[in-house]
Amino acid sequence: MKKAKDIINNVNLTKLVVALAIVLTLIASVLVVSRYTHGGRILGPSECVTTVAVSSGDTLSGLLSAQGLNGKDTNAIVNVLKKDGGISTIRADKDKIEFIRPEENAPVSKIVVIPSPWHKVEVTCAEDGSWQCNSVDVERDTHGVYKSGEIADGDSFYLAGIRAGIPEGILIDVYDLLAFEMDFERDVRAGQKFSVLYEENFSNGKRIDTGRVLAVSFDALRGNVKMYRFKKADGAVGYYDEKGNGAIKSLKRTPINNAKITSSFSGKRKHPVLGYTRAHKGVDFRASTGTPIPAAGAGRVVARGYNSGHGNYVKVRHNGSYETLYAHMSKFAKGVGVGTVVKQGQTIGYVGSTGLSTGPHLHYEIIKDGKHVNPMTVKLPAINSLNAADKQKFLEYRQELDANIERLADNPKLFIQL
Repeated sequence: MKKAKDIINNVNLTKLVVALAIVLTLIASVLVVSRYTHGGRILGPSECVTTVAVSSGDTLSGLLSAQGLNGKDTNAIVNVLKKDGGISTIRADKDKIEFIRPEENAPVSKIVVIPSPWHKVEVTCAEDGSWQCNSVDVERDTHGVYKSGEIADGDSFYLAGIRAGIPEGILIDVYDLLAFEMDFERDVRAGQKFSVLYEENFSNGKRIDTGRVLAVSFDALRGNVKMYRFKKADGAVGYYDEKGNGAIKSLKRTPINNAKITSSFSGKRKHPVLGYTRAHKGVDFRASTGTPIPAAGAGRVVARGYNSGHGNYVKVRHNGSYETLYAHMSKFAKGVGVGTVVKQGQTIGYVGSTGLSTGPHLHYEIIKDGKHVNPMTVKLPAINSLNAADKQKFLEYRQELDANIERLADNPKLFIQL
């Protein structure tokens, strides 16, 4: 009996030891898992991270000092960030800074400046007390997302796009693309369908932001307008129609997105101020005073001034054939004068009501070979054309992309892994 009892006791002891081992293993596992506690980065067992969102009035030196860093270290960190990290200033409401300590009450041993979700600059204290800088790009998980919609009675494209679930930033990009081909005031009608394929960027399974428009389709009055984003063999990126012709024109028909046309191009129009009939050599777009006016195309400013008819105006020469004129400005953009080279989309002035004007609007003219033409109907030259080899690759790419778009149209919850 004693032997049997001893055996039972030994068995119980063994069970106790095994149970204790299991508990200790579980505790160790929890400790290991707990090391992954900050944005997917492995933290030490007692590592402490303090995250500071940069606010108005903050300075890099001030934030470093507030974390207990002395003057010598602060100067060294500021200098190494500027020299090796490309960071000389910090931006309020945009940048974040992480201060990392090996344990709660220890000095800061590592600083991470985060200027965007996809880039960070790490400054680490070496064993000799010096500070070393390293830039890190955060890997993106990019999805191709498809959205489609239809214009309802009384809709604008913007309202229909928002209802279809298209992010506002993507809609702005679509406006910029379609403005080369469409007049959003006159070409939008109830029943028209549209679709957009665009990028969404994820990190660690979390959606961070949207990327670029990959393809867009709109059933315009002049016919279906389609544009595809494509990278050429030399690395240049552009947008092309179904046949591989450049979709981006050298000039935009409507410089201000979503602005209502109040007066069209006409050979005969009764002037609202003068009261008699004369030619209206441009198109008027209603917009509130102070609305930025972007250049319709890249070029050089050849005139900037005031006259009694146009009020404050700017004239841009785009090439040997085309010029554009923007009138009734409230003021000119800073740094824009005669001789200034401007990019397409660059602000050159602001909407106003100077000169012969009954209210704030932009008067926009296109002059071709010295003759005024209708901005809404003139055939505009395309830029960034494809050579034969690139066109063949584009057509193959477009065919594959169209097949994916068709699958997404049938299954809108799916996405393309890019």
